[in-house]
Amino acid sequence: MKLQTNNTQVHTSEFEAKTVKKIQYRILPFIIVLYFIAMLDRTNLSYVASHMNKDLGITSAQFGIVAGIFFIGYFLFEVPSNIILNKVGARVWIARILITWGIVAAATSLVQDVTHLYILRFILGIMEAGFFPGIILYLTFWFRKEDRAKVISLFMLGLPLAYIFGAPVSGLILDHIHWMGISSWRWMFFLEGIPAVLLGICTFVFLTEKPENAKWLTDNEKAWLHNELESEKQSVTNKYSNSTAKTIFSPMIWLLAIVYFSKTLAIYGVGFFAPQIIDSFTDGLSSTAVGFITAIPYIFASIVMIIWGRHSDKTKERRWHIAIPIGICALALIAFGFTSNPIVVIALLCIINGATFSLYGPFWTLPSLFLTGTSAAAGIAAINSIANLGGFVGPYAIGAINDATGSVYGGLVIIAVVCIIAFIIILNLRFDKQEANNNEETYLKDEDKLQSR
Repeated sequence: MKLQTNNTQVHTSEFEAKTVKKIQYRILPFIIVLYFIAMLDRTNLSYVASHMNKDLGITSAQFGIVAGIFFIGYFLFEVPSNIILNKVGARVWIARILITWGIVAAATSLVQDVTHLYILRFILGIMEAGFFPGIILYLTFWFRKEDRAKVISLFMLGLPLAYIFGAPVSGLILDHIHWMGISSWRWMFFLEGIPAVLLGICTFVFLTEKPENAKWLTDNEKAWLHNELESEKQSVTNKYSNSTAKTIFSPMIWLLAIVYFSKTLAIYGVGFFAPQIIDSFTDGLSSTAVGFITAIPYIFASIVMIIWGRHSDKTKERRWHIAIPIGICALALIAFGFTSNPIVVIALLCIINGATFSLYGPFWTLPSLFLTGTSAAAGIAAINSIANLGGFVGPYAIGAINDATGSVYGGLVIIAVVCIIAFIIILNLRFDKQEANNNEETYLKDEDKLQSR
């Protein structure tokens, strides 16, 4: 039982659990759908590769740039976008992001050459910048730190679901929609871009800004949640209050970004080329069939991600819940070079996706251990934007190495090496309870010493 700090109400654990579930049921389904659409528009490029590359004369290396240039635009505008979101509010800014990226995603259907693709994918990154870190920040307005790994894991279901349903749906469009003599891959871009525009409009109506604005919470529930979140804020020693630059250039932020970078390399490096890898040993299968096969690793990843996030919250442990998946991912990437068996390849894709997806929940509980307010907005965005450069490096490296050697394996080994580095970094940082604060204090003392010299 807990006693409210500003009234005489006593709350049982049953009341607390019921309130948290009520918030989950109201908020999570909608933002999962939003993330699903975001990831579909980001990754559907991989499904049209064989069709589009042939029509436009695109090489593997060029396709790698097309897939990755999105993240350059994302990198440049993510921190400013998240700071704006923190000032103008999540409802307005997330709606703006959805509408503008939906328009650009649909416009991709009009491209005539690889240069057009470079431009539109870069603009798509700019338009979507801030969505993911904005949602992560938004969740800190609603959920306590002991609930966040599970909640973030549930939100992250939008990513594997985009592959689970996006792959077969995209395959069906590619196989069956050739309206008005227009190529099916063009229809896929157009049809999958429109939902983002419609959902952006819905966001204005549906998304509740903060708990105090929630008409669907009782006064008692609002008061309890407010006290819980305020108590957390007061317990955090925010080292970067009102200093965006100091936050962004903090060693802790960059170390976390490197760890997250390894995950991004693996997810997008493997993800953008997975349909082509599968297609290479499934000659004769339709695009729909390849889409269903591609979905298998993401079904596995969805299950593992939820279980791992719940376990991290239950044990209140974060470091090993991040390190173990990264280590497993590195081993699975290296193992790719020792097999050509289709079943083993699918199993390895399951392991890679299960490992990389499972660290989402535990990882995104870490910034709130030492960041609040504007510095939290800047720090979360900085980590995500720096790490998302892996979305450019991964596909480009694999595409270039595939052109040079005829195999994607060299690129997978490079990703494995980065994962090993991230594994070593995370094992040398402690994030249990208040240990993140202790780490940060050590870094700041070192910085102060260097500056005094």
